[in-house]
Amino acid sequence: MKIGILQADSVLEQFQPRHGDYPRMFMDLFGQAAGGATLRFDVINALRDGPYPSPAKCDAYVITGSRYSVYEDLPWLPGLVAFVRQALAAGRYVVGICFGHQLMAHFFGGRTERAPGWAVGVHGSRILCNEAWMAPPADAVNLLSSHQDQVTQLPDGAKLIASNDFCPIAGFTWGGRVLTFQGHPEFPKAYSRDLMNMRRELLGPETHQAGLASLALETHQRLVGRWILNFCGAPLARAQPSPAAAAA
Repeated sequence: MKIGILQADSVLEQFQPRHGDYPRMFMDLFGQAAGGATLRFDVINALRDGPYPSPAKCDAYVITGSRYSVYEDLPWLPGLVAFVRQALAAGRYVVGICFGHQLMAHFFGGRTERAPGWAVGVHGSRILCNEAWMAPPADAVNLLSSHQDQVTQLPDGAKLIASNDFCPIAGFTWGGRVLTFQGHPEFPKAYSRDLMNMRRELLGPETHQAGLASLALETHQRLVGRWILNFCGAPLARAQPSPAAAAA
């Protein structure tokens, strides 16, 4: 399987020596989740506004997080949205994470708006369905978060799959080809800590301290990474069914 990473932002330069950039975080996530299966990657810089490759170049595309908002007038954003439309028309899978989650709602019939505050640190979400690609299954997942915007309306025909009190639309699927999560399965905890410390004054003492304390909680990055690969039809999903499927 070949995964195209649509990079909508970069890690700040002062953090890159320790944490790397966003494409490497996704490569590490999927590499750990793949259990030895061979994956190939292509990094596409969405900030350059093209030229984009043929959508047939990859089997699936992942839209990364970003410091930007999907409702901003950004010169590169129309090109990214147009490419995503082409990828879906070509039968490719599209996975949206954070900014990508918001983009897949906002430009496909839903809505993204500013939230009442920041979500940082570990946030738990209830899983509202039991799909075949959710193998192994879970009733809830904890993911690192870092966002001020959130989806407030789903596209027509989308299915809500994850929810929490702060962010009711924390994940959805659409049309059998789109999967999104508001949380960051690719973030290491150390990167989340550095982001929160950098934004200490912006977050305020209560949110900052609560976010740091939440890092003691277990997170489920590898599980969600595995779900993403399963959803996109990676060979490992077919070779390693869930215990429930095997029993059936």
